Amino acid sequence: MSADTNIVKLALPKGRMKEGVFTLLKAAGIKVSLGSREYRPGISLPDFEVKVLKPQNIVEMLHIGSRDIGFAGADWVRELNADLVELLDTEMDPVRIVAAAPDNLLNNGELPTTHMIIASEYQVLGNEWIKKLGLNATLVRSYGATEVFPPEDADCIIDNTATGSTLRANNLTIVDELMRSSTRLYAHPRSLENPVKREAAEKLVLLLSSVLEARKRVMVELNVSKENVESVISVIPCMREHTMAALHNDAGFAVRAAIPRKDLAAIIPEIKARGGTDIVVTEISNIIP
Repeated sequence: MSADTNIVKLALPKGRMKEGVFTLLKAAGIKVSLGSREYRPGISLPDFEVKVLKPQNIVEMLHIGSRDIGFAGADWVRELNADLVELLDTEMDPVRIVAAAPDNLLNNGELPTTHMIIASEYQVLGNEWIKKLGLNATLVRSYGATEVFPPEDADCIIDNTATGSTLRANNLTIVDELMRSSTRLYAHPRSLENPVKREAAEKLVLLLSSVLEARKRVMVELNVSKENVESVISVIPCMREHTMAALHNDAGFAVRAAIPRKDLAAIIPEIKARGGTDIVVTEISNIIP
């Protein structure tokens, strides 16, 4: 462990989460240099020390305080009963933790009342679910590939799924959802009591949030006459106020606004129909409110 009590010990994930987190850091202007030190990369943030770990280990290291902040899935934070502070939900790698079983086991979509074997990597979540529903069941721990347990080795499973395609491929039907998870940034509570570490964590959250917000929006720029400007801007959402500038020779206005990406297809035809011209849509790299 670092002797400098103000050094922020950051844990980055390996495996499934790695690509998304590293891409997010890069987009925020933060350079991670792997080189030959795959598990102890360099980082362009001053006073940060980085280690790459499995997400489950990140949760454990954060819980005991050997790491200050780190990225992990909300499912494993809950599964390991870790006492952590959530700093940011990146909304990346979204999954559902579900219970699923073969169709021929179900009665009108319901699990049987007879004794069942349930396989899962999630021992805590699984036992909580069994107790909550009052099921007659025994939970056995799986170590990956949980979906292949039924029907020979388990009646039901509890597993994470993004699209449900793997479950369907194994003839399994979702019968309940236990929780939803995504990649999130967590901190050890005591680390945030250190003013220097808290400030560093807040700056990191600001940088990452600026990228995540920008991913949800696009910049729309257009020209519009004086006569049509109020009609046009009435259909353009914005963060605070529309940015407007007078055109040359008092020909109207140039308007710009960062609009939700999901609304783009509906908004562009409306702008055109109301007299907007020269419409330009561009990507945004960062948004800091």
